[in-house]
Amino acid sequence: MSSPPSLRPYQQEAVRRVVVHFRGSDEPAVVVLPTGSGKSLVIAELARLARGRVLVLAHVRELVEQNHAKYLAYGLEADIFSAGLGRKESGRQVVFGSVQSVVRNLERFAASDHPLGPFTLLVIDECHRVSPKEDASYRQVIDHLQVANPRLKVLGLTATPYRLGQGFIYHRHHHGMVRGDEDAFFRDCVFEQPLRLMVKQGYLAKPVRIDAALFKDGQELRYDFSTLFSTSGLAAGGLFREEELNRVVAGHRATPGIIAEVVERARDRQGVMLFAASVAHAEEILGYLPARESALITGETPSAERERLINAFKARELKYLVNVAVLTTGFDAPHVDLIAILRPTESVSLYQQIVGRGLRLSPGKHDCLILDYAGNPWDLYAPEVGSPKPPGDTEPVQVECPACGHANLFWGRREGELVIEHFGRRCQGLITDASPASGASRGQIGAASGAGDQIGAASGAGDQIVAASGAGDQVGAASGAGKKHQCEFRFRFKVCGECGTENDIAARRCHGCEVLLVDADDKLKEALRLRDARVLRVAGMQLEATVNGRGLARLKVTYHDEDGTTLCEWFALETPAQRGAFAVAFLRDHLRAPGVSFRPTTPDEVVAEQRRLRHPDFVVGRKVGRHWQVREKLFDYTGRYRRAEAVE
Repeated sequence: MSSPPSLRPYQQEAVRRVVVHFRGSDEPAVVVLPTGSGKSLVIAELARLARGRVLVLAHVRELVEQNHAKYLAYGLEADIFSAGLGRKESGRQVVFGSVQSVVRNLERFAASDHPLGPFTLLVIDECHRVSPKEDASYRQVIDHLQVANPRLKVLGLTATPYRLGQGFIYHRHHHGMVRGDEDAFFRDCVFEQPLRLMVKQGYLAKPVRIDAALFKDGQELRYDFSTLFSTSGLAAGGLFREEELNRVVAGHRATPGIIAEVVERARDRQGVMLFAASVAHAEEILGYLPARESALITGETPSAERERLINAFKARELKYLVNVAVLTTGFDAPHVDLIAILRPTESVSLYQQIVGRGLRLSPGKHDCLILDYAGNPWDLYAPEVGSPKPPGDTEPVQVECPACGHANLFWGRREGELVIEHFGRRCQGLITDASPASGASRGQIGAASGAGDQIGAASGAGDQIVAASGAGDQVGAASGAGKKHQCEFRFRFKVCGECGTENDIAARRCHGCEVLLVDADDKLKEALRLRDARVLRVAGMQLEATVNGRGLARLKVTYHDEDGTTLCEWFALETPAQRGAFAVAFLRDHLRAPGVSFRPTTPDEVVAEQRRLRHPDFVVGRKVGRHWQVREKLFDYTGRYRRAEAVE
């Protein structure tokens, strides 16, 4: 057997973390590695270490071929099951397949009487493509394999661990935080290598991004896709509609000048990829490029022609390659050092995939120039927040949890360094119930690189994955770490009237006592029936530092509706007890950035910082004697009644 390829330190660590995780857990896991970081080598190493049968899936034949080639570099043999590659083999211990071919031939992958036993490890490349829908292709394969082996280990690898409309594809991150939903299929991200660190350490080429624009006759010419980032421009799944894209780019007067500029900037570049908005747009772009040096690939390009053009580009017989959303994954041409983006990207995930085509290292390549002519709002290094981006000028902001100290990442707004608004609901921190000295995430072991190292197969009822590191190395089992749960602190919540538990603002039942929570619409309906109640659809809120009848400083808060009807409440802030009551009765609901420290001691301080406060959607007042008292304030309202800000 030939010597195995040499793994970089972060690749060794990724393998180690996977071994540790599966030694103590059967829950699906994710490894996050940037494009160009060598996921194929990590996959090959894991397949080599596996004691049982391994199935490696990808969604395009190029990835199937790449992953298979890396495994062959060990001097080992493996099967390929891919109609696109003209091979349907599934008898060996390790099989590399396309998900489309495998899902059509499931009976070939679940034979209980196979001499090598059932599959024990399923590896999914580009695992962000695993849909949460149970009838999707990947889920069908997983379910089928689990029938033969209920303890099947499922590992996903991706550079972009999020999906449009879903957010993060995993629940927990190894840094001790919650990212995706509780019911996410992948449970743990066991290792992540940041893109910025890869560039800094010299493993990837440096991206040099230019928010490009063409100036002609003193006017700026560029594509304006801003209106498409509203729901009107989105099709099912959060993708832009092609007719909307064409409406912006078709016959745009900026296109000839943009392409001329790309050609000029590419004069000293080795390989250029251009990402067009639509097929018609791509054809127009191709017409302005040097004919003998350029080609176009779309989803309709015949397979043989596509392969011929890609090989010509890789061989540098072509310098320019135009494409329409087909070369964002599974395409490896290291010499690419200029990427022109002439289309909007729906998410930071797609943006990272596009830019990732130019980050691999290549002789004579110093960086990769990114020319963005579409005004994309994404930061290449910034992670996805995990929840849909609110409208307006929001950005990722860091908010420390007052309870556990975890640095949460939410959508929000800043003024300088001060976070004045965020949209987070619950702390994403993970709290450890018990902390043994040797937790899985902190155990120190040597990299699994020896010829005898193996990942044990779950082939029997009681078998577990083990790592035989040899030479006395000890691997701390994942189950030895303290049990972790999500921090209970909520930045925004609604309180149960029965037990006082704070619940998510969208909860229907109290998670403390299970009682059905009173619906906001029911509260409004009941108040509207009462003669001594006043319901305000709040259009605004005024704060005033004033004095009461005895000359003592007070904060007066006035809520008004669209017709000028008002309700008021007053607060004293003279003593620590009064300030504490103000924080509970007012600040915790009104702060646009709850959890961010704000401890005013006078009414004047509150008025001076009123930009940090929000008004409720509805206020309910009750008449007590001759005066009205505020009894209920509704925030984050999503019921059937119209809110004031919805008025044209």
